[in-house]
Amino acid sequence: MKKKMYALAALLLSGVALNAQEVSFEEYDLDNGMHVILHQDNSAPVVTTSVMYHVGAKDEDPSKTGFAHFFEHLLFEGTENIERGEWFKVVSSNGGQNNANTTQDRTYYYEVFPSNNLELGLWMESERLLHPIINQIGVDTQKEVVQEEKRLRVDNQPYGRFQEVIGKLLFKKHPYRWTTIGSLDHLASATLEDFQKFSDTYYVPNNAVLVVAGDIDVAETKDMINKYFAPIPRGKDIARSTFKEDPVVPVREKFYDPNIQIPAIFMAYRTPAQTEKDAYVLDMVSSVLSDGKSSRLYKKLVDDQKKALQVFAFSGAQEDYGSYLIGALPLGDNSLDDLITEMDEEIVKLQTTLISERDYQKLQNKFENRFVNSNSSVEGIANSLARNYMLYDDTNLINTEIDIYRSITREDIKAAAIKYLKENERVILEYLPESQKEN
Repeated sequence: MKKKMYALAALLLSGVALNAQEVSFEEYDLDNGMHVILHQDNSAPVVTTSVMYHVGAKDEDPSKTGFAHFFEHLLFEGTENIERGEWFKVVSSNGGQNNANTTQDRTYYYEVFPSNNLELGLWMESERLLHPIINQIGVDTQKEVVQEEKRLRVDNQPYGRFQEVIGKLLFKKHPYRWTTIGSLDHLASATLEDFQKFSDTYYVPNNAVLVVAGDIDVAETKDMINKYFAPIPRGKDIARSTFKEDPVVPVREKFYDPNIQIPAIFMAYRTPAQTEKDAYVLDMVSSVLSDGKSSRLYKKLVDDQKKALQVFAFSGAQEDYGSYLIGALPLGDNSLDDLITEMDEEIVKLQTTLISERDYQKLQNKFENRFVNSNSSVEGIANSLARNYMLYDDTNLINTEIDIYRSITREDIKAAAIKYLKENERVILEYLPESQKEN
């Protein structure tokens, strides 16, 4: 009876997912190489205009890191037709909101406006692309902003530097070895010409995708896009480097953080590009290990044995490679080695024994639910459409990604654990309070 109920629940949820997540869109290219994606949803008078540029930390010169993130800030400084410091005022005074974010693979800008201000959003993004003002006063101002951000989010944040250390241990050739925020020393020593060159190279229409999603009339929107974006000159073709990493050499390192009192242990593995099916499988591996109070690591180390304050396992898939982290914070006198032993035991279980049918069905239900909720807003849909086109070369993944998760079997989960969670191809980081540092 229970099996029938689980099957019925899965079937019903599957139907909900299919109906709720069908996202219609139209896409085309402008003559200057800019890709355009339109999604019409007239259910609410809101529209998102967004532009994603195929530039992130991995595209930087190793001696000039932090540029992509710096430009996330710099391109709000102003344009030839938007005075310095006025960008956010223009948006808010017209009932909108806006933001931007950067990863190691791409940079994303967006505005959300009442739909009667669609043309304003398009004009502003075309201004950012065609008429940015990159001058010394803007550069100096944003250097101070980024310095403060690094102090707040990294230097003075408990456990704030683990990604920086892990990146250097996992990657020896690939630019993923440095973080998105990069080096403040590199930014400080960079010249105005360095920033102008970066802009001319990467902030060009043929390196961008424009998404307009929401309460639009498609024909009118196309006319506005043609008006504001079609005249922008195409940039030079971008030459991108490729990097092939050697297998991870096992190593155990220590890092001392003045902002913590409780140590942490991190075990890190290099994993495949986000477009590979195994990257999706590893999402499910993470869920089995640490997603929720019924997950294996949480139930074992936090609930039952009370050896850990916190446990985590997550897959950080990216365009070229991914990284997989498993870790914990010890409780009381339990040592980091105790936690490693217990976590390794759970990894071995995944590598040697299939998860139960019941756990597998719970897993499928969980990912169905995530899929239903992942694009519940026009803003989220715009982001997904841009990302899927630029980083996956498949815009329709917004509708079909759940099929990848559905195709994953219990055997796939076991095989991925065997293939990627290898003791002889991982790095271990002891993240320790500075008070434990030997003199």
